[in-house]
Amino acid sequence: MKNYQTFYRRITKPFVQHPWLIRSLRWLNGAIVVGMYVSYILLLLWVALFAGGINELLPLVFIPGVGFVLLSLIRHHLNYPRPYEEWPIKPLIPRKGSGDSLPSRHVFSATVIAMSVMSVSRVLGLILLALAVILAMVRVIGGIHYPRDVIAGFFCGLACGIVLVI
Repeated sequence: MKNYQTFYRRITKPFVQHPWLIRSLRWLNGAIVVGMYVSYILLLLWVALFAGGINELLPLVFIPGVGFVLLSLIRHHLNYPRPYEEWPIKPLIPRKGSGDSLPSRHVFSATVIAMSVMSVSRVLGLILLALAVILAMVRVIGGIHYPRDVIAGFFCGLACGIVLVI
């Protein structure tokens, strides 16, 4: 992107003009993240107690877990900078730290959790997948990821999670 600052200014203009939208964006970011992790824990409990026990549970723990570790290693090796490190922008979602932007681990986690849930319930999985897409948009608007970061995180999560669905 030639001038990310111009792009970022354009997508954040409504938020800057209405501070309550910034608070809403931050709340949505946190709510989706917490909601995804709670959904994952509930999925694991439900499968362990009511839907097949350990044989069904192991892939739901192992596949996302290995994917998360591999993604984290790749991300740390690449160590791509975040938008606020390369451009004079002030992110709407405050974040300390630098690097490790590509791929987005939050979006990966949300997507692989959605795919895990989809292996048990297509409807709930699709709802969570939609929330993963919303989280991706929130993190770009929030200024803590480039679009490429969240797209990569989403597709890595799909690739990891597809094994659970088929």
